[in-house]
Amino acid sequence: MYNNNKSNTETLAKYLSLDQGGKVQAEYIWIDGDSGLRSKTRPLDFNPADVSEISEWNFDGSSTNQAPGDDSDVLLRPVAIFKDPFRGGDNILVLNECFNNDGTPNRTNHRHSCAKVMKTYTDQHPWFGIEQEYTLFESDGSVLGWPKGGFPGPQGPYYCSVGANVAFGRDVVEAHYRACLYAGVNISGINAEVMPGQWEFQVGPCEGIDMGDHLWIARFLLQRVAEDFGIIVSFHPKPIKGDWNGAGCHTNYSTQAMREEGGIKAIHAAIDKMAARHADHITVYGEDNDQRLTGRHETGHISQFSYGVANRGASIRIPRHVAAEGKGYLEDRRPASNIDPYRVTQIIVESSLA
Repeated sequence: MYNNNKSNTETLAKYLSLDQGGKVQAEYIWIDGDSGLRSKTRPLDFNPADVSEISEWNFDGSSTNQAPGDDSDVLLRPVAIFKDPFRGGDNILVLNECFNNDGTPNRTNHRHSCAKVMKTYTDQHPWFGIEQEYTLFESDGSVLGWPKGGFPGPQGPYYCSVGANVAFGRDVVEAHYRACLYAGVNISGINAEVMPGQWEFQVGPCEGIDMGDHLWIARFLLQRVAEDFGIIVSFHPKPIKGDWNGAGCHTNYSTQAMREEGGIKAIHAAIDKMAARHADHITVYGEDNDQRLTGRHETGHISQFSYGVANRGASIRIPRHVAAEGKGYLEDRRPASNIDPYRVTQIIVESSLA
């Protein structure tokens, strides 16, 4: 019987080793109407040197919550290329923006407006680093590593843990890390998180629009890797109710002025501007974020803005070494694990630099 949870790697390898006849397989990837990822493949007759050489494509938007059934074609417009770690060779992953038939950006296309904002402030050189937390589940709906029908021991020994009794899912995490490196994603680290079965990877520093591009591809790679292991990835900000940490997407941010000598003044000025738009930020900082931002479990309360040096219970944290050196970056701890990074990076730049 075919195992739907795990691919037969030896059998698959036999086919993946076959000559492709000069064709390049291009996996077109896009964001759907529910902030999920979709993809489909087509062959190219050449190995593109630039994304501008790749033709547009389309898909049935009525099946992805992006268009009505009587006008369902949605256009895929390639915007970034990454190497394909699953097929290898010259095969590629192609990230796309979605457009309607009239040429306007689809309502799910937040990259389009983000790219305009980043271009406006390109002389400020905005850098981002995002810490993506996520939770691994088994196919039966239980958190990976948790006792069936029960709960593990209290949080404490799981963060950055080592050992089979406290670290669960390392094979998925390591495979994902290597896949990101191969693909060209600017991944900068991994670690086990506070809740058992929960992990984090970091992407960055990336400048401008590259932040959203690299994080979305990293998410795609994680879900594809987990698929091979028969594991389900959850980006919900509070996957388990109760006395367990939620999952966030802490967003580190700096401009050239913040990174230069005396940059702490620019950091404080940005924080003051971001504080004035706290409610606006929260609206794009993830669904169900109210379940996570409770003022407990290393979070600030969703209705209150705060900041502090080395304070993980604040909305925005200034790292200790940044305060000591008088320059560097800030960490916005409000974004949830299910954010659209284009929306988050856009509002941070708009509110801090406008």
